[in-house]
Amino acid sequence: MTIVSIVLQILLGLGFIMFGSMKFGSKQMVDEFQRYGYGSGFRLFTGLVEMIAAVLLLWGIWNGVAAVAGSLLVIGTMLGGILTHIKIKDPGSKLGMPIILLVLGIVVLLLNINAVI
Repeated sequence: MTIVSIVLQILLGLGFIMFGSMKFGSKQMVDEFQRYGYGSGFRLFTGLVEMIAAVLLLWGIWNGVAAVAGSLLVIGTMLGGILTHIKIKDPGSKLGMPIILLVLGIVVLLLNINAVI
């Protein structure tokens, strides 16, 4: 476990707690998921996945397997987000944050992959 991985896991973990919790009732998220063409069940599921990813990333500071699992959830969620923005033809500026989070998830995965190999 490197200091870079720990810092990234803390940043991603705290960020995904915030992002995930917003999915449970923020009017902005309700409106966005409607704009995407997704129902409230999928919005809640996404929020739950993001909260689980956050917990795994933070637990992963002490457990490399948890870090890998959390990073895989971040990667999958961000790929879904990127594909959603492309599907609804959002401007490229909307892709910035999901791409950054995807890259950070990949970095955390690569820094911790030895825990499962």
